[in-house]
Amino acid sequence: MQNLKDLTVMVTACGAQFMPGLVSCLKGNGERKIKVIGTDIRDDDTVLQMVDVYYRVPHVTDASYVNSLLEICKKEKVDVLIPFMSSELLLLIDQECEFNRIGVKISVSDRRSVEITNNKFRLYTFLKENGFSVPRFARITRVDEFANACKACGYPQNAVCIKATELSGSRGIRMISPDISRFDILFGEKPNSFYTTMDEMLATLHERDYMPEMMAMEYLPGDEGSVDLLADHGKILYMAYRESNLNLHSIPQIATLRKNEEAYVIAEKVTEALGMNGNADLDFKNDAQGHPVLMEINPRIAATMQIFAVGGLNLPYLRIKQLLKEKLPKVEVNYGVKMTRRYLEMFTSFEINKNGEETYS
Repeated sequence: MQNLKDLTVMVTACGAQFMPGLVSCLKGNGERKIKVIGTDIRDDDTVLQMVDVYYRVPHVTDASYVNSLLEICKKEKVDVLIPFMSSELLLLIDQECEFNRIGVKISVSDRRSVEITNNKFRLYTFLKENGFSVPRFARITRVDEFANACKACGYPQNAVCIKATELSGSRGIRMISPDISRFDILFGEKPNSFYTTMDEMLATLHERDYMPEMMAMEYLPGDEGSVDLLADHGKILYMAYRESNLNLHSIPQIATLRKNEEAYVIAEKVTEALGMNGNADLDFKNDAQGHPVLMEINPRIAATMQIFAVGGLNLPYLRIKQLLKEKLPKVEVNYGVKMTRRYLEMFTSFEINKNGEETYS
C-alpha cells in the first residue's frame, strides 16, 4: 500500500445527525490516519465522542464566522476543510485564497454553480432554459401572489409543493393537497408530516409583514432518490443512485443503492451544464410515468453519504484525494446495499465544582 501522509480534516456543523457517518467515512478510509476537527455553534460534549478536537464557533451569519475558521485551521494545521452548510459555501468561496494561503484546501465548487444551486427558483429557471424537464413552478415574493402561484402549478385539481428558495434541511417546505383536511392531517399523519392546507399556509404567512422568497411547484407522486457524485469541473468522476424507501424530515431512514441509468444521464448533463466541481447531491422524484425528475441540488456532501461508502464509494474521502491531487482509484459500486437508520444514544455526565458550576466529563 502506498505510504500516504496523515491528514487533519475540519468539518463544520459537526453536531448534526450526519456526523457519525462522515467520521466513519474519514476514519475508515483504509489508506491513512485522519484527525478530525469539528466545529459547531453550540457546546455539546457528545461531539467529542466522534471528533478528535472540537471548537465552538460563531453563527454563520456572524461577521467573524470565517475568520474563526481560519484561526482554527492555523492552530490545528488543517489540510482540508469540509463545509456542510449550504449557507456558508459562498462565504468560504469569497475567502478561499486566504485558506489556500495557509495550506488549506476547501471542498467547495465554483461561485456560479453554488449561486445557481443554492436558490431553488434560480435552479429551476436554469434547468428550464437549458432544456431539462422540470415540474411546473412559480415564484412567490408576496403573500398576495401565493394563491395564483399555486393555481399555476395545478392547484386545486392537484397537490402542490411549497418551498422557501434559499433554505435547506426541510425548512420552509410544505405540501398542499386538495384531498387532505386538517382532520386528516391530525389523525392520519404523523407529526413530522409536510402536509398542510391552503388556509393554514395563508394564515401562517400573514403572521409577519415580510416573507422569505418562496416558490410553488407541481407535486410529483413517485418515488424519491438521489444521485450522489464527485465531479471535476463538469465531468462526473464517480456517482451512484440511492433509492429512498422511507424518509423522515426528508432524510432517508431506509434506503437502497440501485442503478438508475435514466437519472445518471440527467446528472451527467446537468453537472456539465453547471460546471460543478467536487461533491454534490442531486435529488430526484419520479413523475406519474415513473421517470426521474431533478428536484434539487445540494452542492456538497449529503447526510446519507455512508450508504455509498458501504457500497464501495467513499465520496468524502475521494474528494479529499481529488483536492490533494492524488491518484484516484477505480471503484465498482456494490449495488443492492440497503440501509436502515435507527437511534443511537450518546451520553455524558457532569460534576459540580467548588464554584457550584457543572463540569462535564
